[in-house]
Amino acid sequence: MSTPDQNAVPGTPPVRVVVIEDELTITRAIADRLTAEGWEVATALDGPSGVRTVAEVRPDVVVLDVMLPGFDGLEVCRRIQADEPVPVLMLTARDDETDMLVGLGVGADDYMTKPFSIRELVARLKALLRRVRRTGVPAPSEAEKQEALQIGDLLIDRAGRRVMRAGVPAHLTPTEFDLLLCLANAPGTVLTREQLLADVWDWVDATGTRTVDSHVKALRRKLGADLVRTVHGVGYALEIPEDPDEETDGSVPDGTEISSMPTPNLPTEDS
Repeated sequence: MSTPDQNAVPGTPPVRVVVIEDELTITRAIADRLTAEGWEVATALDGPSGVRTVAEVRPDVVVLDVMLPGFDGLEVCRRIQADEPVPVLMLTARDDETDMLVGLGVGADDYMTKPFSIRELVARLKALLRRVRRTGVPAPSEAEKQEALQIGDLLIDRAGRRVMRAGVPAHLTPTEFDLLLCLANAPGTVLTREQLLADVWDWVDATGTRTVDSHVKALRRKLGADLVRTVHGVGYALEIPEDPDEETDGSVPDGTEISSMPTPNLPTEDS
């Protein structure tokens, strides 16, 4: 028997979740487990009613199946994110990377492939909620919080959670932004998938490394294939992108130390 969420803060309202899934047995199984966790659960069995339910309930998190009657989960995700961004965990019946990337592209934060463990689903949802809450906590240093991070032609506005490359804005999901910032905090350093799962997704002892791979592919699609380097069998590193304003004649400006110069981009390997 499940016990109520031990991470809930006493006196705070219960987590509100909307489950949009057309398979009634799956819907009931998820709803029963989340109710046992002390969460408030609303359900919908098709796309149009799912959008309406989210608008009415204004949930803290949404569990969303890709294949739905009416219109599919991708369209549901587009519509609910356009109204007011909400964390979304998508369910897909196929282990198809294209589906995963499209889902991430329309605003989903995470995904699971059917069949899945209800226990892991709950753990993923709790980790997703912790990440969302963490984004609202001020950084330890107020100066650091206000300062934008500039790496070559990549600009990351920590406070505003905005990203630009070569002056062009990039629209990232909350998880994509957290992943980019995690890599950017240690440019050139290889971070393992396990490190990224722990730091970005807040998963401990997790093995879902394809989640990391899919989000990296989404970052490359939005910011350029040269930005994140794959180290096969290990993880990923943020390459220091070249700044177009830097001198390109091969000379080193006077007074500049060699160690401070941007490193050349290496060939990108697809994960």
